[in-house]
Amino acid sequence: LGVAFSFGIPMAFSAALGGTSFSLEALNAAVPLSAWALLVSNLFWVLAYDTEYAMVDRDDDLKIGMKTSAITLGRLDVPAIMAFYLVYVAIWVLALAEYALGAMFYVAIGVALGQVAWHYTLIRTRSRDGCFKAFRLNHWLGFTVFAGIAASYALK
Repeated sequence: LGVAFSFGIPMAFSAALGGTSFSLEALNAAVPLSAWALLVSNLFWVLAYDTEYAMVDRDDDLKIGMKTSAITLGRLDVPAIMAFYLVYVAIWVLALAEYALGAMFYVAIGVALGQVAWHYTLIRTRSRDGCFKAFRLNHWLGFTVFAGIAASYALK
């Protein structure tokens, strides 16, 4: 589901920038490389929060033989989630650098990184409650990045 939602990024670019031509040049103009980079970035966000959720059900999943990201990653689950979140944030910063979003965007990125650190405190012990809370509240990370972009455009 998260992967499907991520495709909203190139679709939004296409809707905003697209035309009626179907040439390769028109496609590149309608869906620039930055849109695809943001899609890939969002996939890392999906990996992070889905793994947090998978950590909640790890014991039950092991009993029924289900393979989830939390089980596959084993004891590397927490470091992997942190890496996924950091890749997510880093790609957004790099992909949007060409748009010169300004100080508000970077303030929001700082807040988002603070949220990543907070997620670490929630999941580091791998408690069900902590992992579920991190999963349940992960939308604030995306909202913070969005708010930084919106504020940057509003203040231009």
